Order: sequence, then structure tokens, then C-alpha cells
Amino acid sequence: MSLLEKRWFKIMIAIILFLLIVYLVRVNQFILTPIVVLLKTIFLPFVLAGILFYLCRPLVTWLESKNTPRWLAIIGAYIAIILFIYGVIKLVAPILNDQLENFIDNLPAMVATVTDWIQYVQENKSTFPDFVQEAFLNASTELESRIESNVGNIANGILGVFGLIGGFITTIFNLVLVPFILFYMLKDSDRFAPSVAIFAPQSKKEHVKNILKDVDKTIATYIQGQILVSVIVGLLLLVGYLIIGLNYSLVLAMFGMFTNVIPFLGPYIAVIPAFLVALFQDPSKVLFVAIIMLVAQQIEGNIISPNIMGKTLNIHPLTIIVLILTAGSLMGVVGIIFVIPAYSITKVLVVNIVKIFKAA
Repeated sequence: MSLLEKRWFKIMIAIILFLLIVYLVRVNQFILTPIVVLLKTIFLPFVLAGILFYLCRPLVTWLESKNTPRWLAIIGAYIAIILFIYGVIKLVAPILNDQLENFIDNLPAMVATVTDWIQYVQENKSTFPDFVQEAFLNASTELESRIESNVGNIANGILGVFGLIGGFITTIFNLVLVPFILFYMLKDSDRFAPSVAIFAPQSKKEHVKNILKDVDKTIATYIQGQILVSVIVGLLLLVGYLIIGLNYSLVLAMFGMFTNVIPFLGPYIAVIPAFLVALFQDPSKVLFVAIIMLVAQQIEGNIISPNIMGKTLNIHPLTIIVLILTAGSLMGVVGIIFVIPAYSITKVLVVNIVKIFKAA
């Protein structure tokens, strides 16, 4: 067997070509500028439509199994979404409004409490250790310098309002596109895998279809499972907060439900406002809030997630931490939210590609 026919040599050449392509792309970044702009433009509507697609597809599939035409099944899914949103608004909005009004009424008392704490620290800072006094002095100096610098940026802030309005209009336009994108996703979802497999050699078409099937299963498991888990965690928090009589229990539970989509860090973010509310309402409730959060996370981690997610997204906790730290440094909150599904998809692709090479 000649050198050119050896697998390790082919792999090495492929790596060199890949690195060469990366270098050429980096040198000629201006070529990719239109593509980057396009991706940024379609990112939000396609992500929202994709999430709704995986939530609506089971209903559409079930309706089709009852001999319902696909277009009518899609309309049924749209009606289900509208009814769900209407029901949530009718049931949740009045309670949220009441809790927000109570929060606004109690806000002066909270501000007065914080002011008293600051005044107490200033009057008794000599009783604190030297390093605490130094930290307090540095924080005060930093705060004053930031206030002074921000005063000079008021004009820029006013001009930035116009940019904010433009961004808001763009976001509304993107949201309007979501129903149309969702319709075509539901309508033509069966054509995606065969359309992609056309570009593969005849001997690899089935492999490509299997890879796309595994990727589809991974995405569906993550989206459907994560949303269901978050809803259950939110309900557990709501029940716990109601039992201890915590103020703004619905708002805090919904906040915990939304932050639960952030891997690993979500529970710690969710507990911060609950701690603050408990501290203002009754300091003894802080312990109960910690217990509720701990119990909810233990139930979620040991009972709910394993049964809903299964082993499809079986990722070691240390891997999750590394991924979150890396994605957070590179892309911020967006990276933290999307890094786990992106890693899962990459893992599926790599595993299947390795199988294809071994079978060759």
C-alpha cells in the first residue's frame, strides 16, 4: 500500500487543508461579511420558529395519524398556540399585575432599608477590619468615578435611544416572520433530509439520512425536555414559595422557570431575587428559600431530567462547566444558553462520522 493510500496520511492531508481554509477565511474576512449579516438577521426568527416547530410537531404528527390533512393539522397547531397564550394571559396576567403593584408600593420601604444599611456601614466602618474598610473605600471611589463619567455620556445615551427604537422595530419585524417560517418548517419538514442527502454519494446517502435523523432527535429531546423540565421546576418553586408565604411568589417562580434553561448557572441566578425578597420580608425566610431551591434542584436532577431527557444528552458535569465557562467568555449569555445543544449536535456528528470511517 502506497503512502497516498494510507488512512492516517489522508486524515493528515484533510487536517492541513482544513487549517489552510481557516487561514484563508481569516485573511479574507470581508468575503464573509454579507453572510455574517444574513445570519444575524435570520438568527432570532429561525431560532424561535425552530423551538415552536419541535413543540408543535408532535401535535401535527398526531393529527396526521388521525387522517387529518397536513395543512389542517398545522392550522390546529396554530390554534393550540393561540389558545395557550390566551389562557396564560387570562390566568397569569391579573396575578402578575397585583404582585407588581405590591412591589411598586413596597419599593420605597426597600430603598429606605438599603439606605439605612449604607448609612450604618458608613457610621460604623471604623469597627470593621482594615481590608473591609479598604474594599469599601475602593468601591465608593469606583462608584463616584463611574457616575462622573456617565454624566458626560448623557447626550450619547439620548442618541442611543433612537438606536434602541430601531432595534425594537427590527425585533418586531423578526417576530412577525416567525409564523411564516414555522408554517413552512411544519409543511416541508419531511423533505429536509432527502434534499440534503442528494448531495452525498450514492453509497453515503443512508448514512447522511441517519446522521440527520440523530441530530433531529437530539434537538427535539433537548428543546422539548428542557421546556418541560423548566415548567415543572417553576411549578415546584411556586408551590414552595406559596407554602412559606413569600411575596411575589409567582414572579419569582416564573423567573426561576426561565433561568432554568441556562445550564448549571440557572438555579443560582434564580435564587438571588428570591433571597433578596425574603431578606426584606422576613430574614428567617431566607433559609426556607434555600431549602426550597435545594429540594427543587434535587428532584429535577435525580427524578425529572433523567426520566424526561433520558440518556440522549448524557454529558458529564465537568464537561458542562468547561463548556459554559468557554462559551460565556466567547459569546456571553447567548453562548451559555446554546452551548449544550451545540455540543450535543457536534457529538452526534462526530460519533456518526467516525462510524462511517470505520465501516469504510
